[in-house]
Amino acid sequence: MIYLALRFSYFGDRFSGSQMQPGIRTVEGEFIDACRRIQVFDDWREAGFATAGRTDRGVHARSQVCSFMTDLPERAIQVLNRVLPGDIWCTGWAEPPEGFHPRYSARSRTYRYYFFPAPEMISAMHDAAQVFIGRHNFSSFARSSDREPERKILAARVFPEGGFAVFEVTGESFLWNMVRRMATVLERVGNGESDAGEIERLLAEPAEQRVAAAPPWGLILWDIDYGMTFTPLPIDGKSERYLASRLRYHAVMAGVADRLSPVDRAV
Repeated sequence: MIYLALRFSYFGDRFSGSQMQPGIRTVEGEFIDACRRIQVFDDWREAGFATAGRTDRGVHARSQVCSFMTDLPERAIQVLNRVLPGDIWCTGWAEPPEGFHPRYSARSRTYRYYFFPAPEMISAMHDAAQVFIGRHNFSSFARSSDREPERKILAARVFPEGGFAVFEVTGESFLWNMVRRMATVLERVGNGESDAGEIERLLAEPAEQRVAAAPPWGLILWDIDYGMTFTPLPIDGKSERYLASRLRYHAVMAGVADRLSPVDRAV
């Protein structure tokens, strides 16, 4: 038996989150089903299948990681991309060291949140994001208070990319919805509705009323650092075509929404 780790990506808009749930389309459910179809394993529990963590409905991943035991690692590496649905694709593989677990062995995780249209005050957003760095009580940025609220943020920045403003944050770990709530406050800063002082107050004296979470579709699990190298895998043609179709779809829908806008237009 070989312990195999796979790095994979997914476009999250047609998944009800990543965590497996009976009768609902999820990332883990589709991944496990594909592994069973090519007989990489029969029972995901016996194989010790696990992922690096959950993402919510509509959230995407550039670098999610799973691991499991199998007698057929070559089959998983060579065939899995052919049977996965178009909106999931493997990008790398590794044989991890003894004791590896995709969730608990992570040194850090990096997320990116994409704002569109980009707020005008991107430099103010970047300056405000620096307040998050360090160990703080993130109760005001959490969905619930049933977990330890202190988290350590290692790096944060906001930068322009095309027509977007991108919030990139790296931390040892994150609370549920934490990045999306951080994004909400930064967007207020970018629109001139708030400033870094609000973030300082929310971290120093957590409010009973938690910050609302920004929409999920702008969030990407960008990277997970394990201190090990993954051997790259090429994206499957099926997934390339899927991404191209989503790009066309959203470009058309953006045009439709623009033309259906109630703003007065010259005839």
